[in-house]
Amino acid sequence: MRKVLRWLLALTVFIGTLSTAGAATAAQSEPSDIKDRLLAIPGMSLIEEKPYPGYRYFVLNYTQPIDHRHPDRGTFQQRITVLHKDTSRPTVFYTSGYNVSTTPSRREPTQIVDGNQVSLEYRFFTPSRPAPADWSKLDIWQAASDQHRVFEALEPIYGGHWIATGGSKGGMTATYYERFYPRDMDGVVAYVAPNDVVNDEDSAYDRFFTRVGTKECRDRLNAVQREALVRREPLEQRYAQYAAGNHYTFDTIGGLDKAYEAVVLDYVWGFWQYSLLKDCDSVPANAATASDEDIWNSVDTISGFSAYTDQGLAQYTPYYYQAGTQLGAPTIHFPYIEGKLIRYGYQAPRNYVPRSIPMRFQPWAMRDVDTWVRHHATHMLFVYGQNDPWGAERFRLGAGARDSYVFTAPGMNHGANVAGLVPDQKSLATARILKWAGVSATDVARARPLARFDARLDVRDAEREPASRP
Repeated sequence: MRKVLRWLLALTVFIGTLSTAGAATAAQSEPSDIKDRLLAIPGMSLIEEKPYPGYRYFVLNYTQPIDHRHPDRGTFQQRITVLHKDTSRPTVFYTSGYNVSTTPSRREPTQIVDGNQVSLEYRFFTPSRPAPADWSKLDIWQAASDQHRVFEALEPIYGGHWIATGGSKGGMTATYYERFYPRDMDGVVAYVAPNDVVNDEDSAYDRFFTRVGTKECRDRLNAVQREALVRREPLEQRYAQYAAGNHYTFDTIGGLDKAYEAVVLDYVWGFWQYSLLKDCDSVPANAATASDEDIWNSVDTISGFSAYTDQGLAQYTPYYYQAGTQLGAPTIHFPYIEGKLIRYGYQAPRNYVPRSIPMRFQPWAMRDVDTWVRHHATHMLFVYGQNDPWGAERFRLGAGARDSYVFTAPGMNHGANVAGLVPDQKSLATARILKWAGVSATDVARARPLARFDARLDVRDAEREPASRP
């Protein structure tokens, strides 16, 4: 028996020696520079590094499966960026739900926690698109799984607390990620995230447009929108000249007339999405006596006449595909415009996606997410703008939610943020973000951003997309 014990002791010592030697060797071989550590991740490659004071900023490609359920069936390159401060700091995981910007920027939670920021391009937005593109693999679970793999790849380097964030479609994306992978993040800050639970029931939007802002402003906007349809013939002639001069075509939507009406019907929505009440002064005060030039310029400034051309739609095909298959899309009505002036009404996403791409709507997708948020949301903050149309259908919390909040910034549009909340809510939201990020109790108690505002780095405007996209 003693011989057996001595043999076990000797074996334990031997294994311990090997482990110590192996750890020492690994420590010696592990790269110390953050770029080398990032590039040591299998599937990670460098596109470029850009300097920014106080940070290292990398634009990278990461190899992802086209289908996370069947990773052996092909891969594609997905762009990410890393704004590196220090591996000891918290990390914010950001997505806009669209293309990723390759210019250094810092989202509000990143400034609040003074942390690192990882930003991810949404799958199927070029160049992060498989070739050939199997559009059936563009769904919210596959996109959440992209984020999950990036987190798993980077978490060994950035081992502190993580917070997911995004604005608009990015806020939706952060929410879906939390629904499918609730153990990854320590908190979620979702800005102006629409929640279209029942796609065919959109009366909340109609009610919103009867009370937003002031009656004077609503009347101005409604009158310009109506006048643009009254003057359809001369303004469409100008539109045709504009399109020819810019080599724009209208094959996807089905013609210039349909594109013109779509732009005009976006006008009121687009104003409230991106403008403030004070901006009503820029809207023609008397549409009936305004010149064609004034009507055209007002509609073009707010809605953008290039939005529904083939060239304007192409970049956003992935969004419209998702809107028509899972996310849903609003349908609003125009009681102040005579029916004879409206030929098509608010058009469905199917009209904005090439017919070669098949689409089938899945009504259960948003119901599932909404139910999960109501009953299981933990460490989630939703921020909306009072005057933002997309907030008419929003996420709401149920009895099962824990340490989660829905706040509305008074007077704000699609750019609503924590800084725009009333003081008590601003302090609470800031404190909770800091708490979720795992910073010191003293910093949580102060409830102030840990990093100074940087006008170049800290983006505070609405994440603007052409026309009325979230």
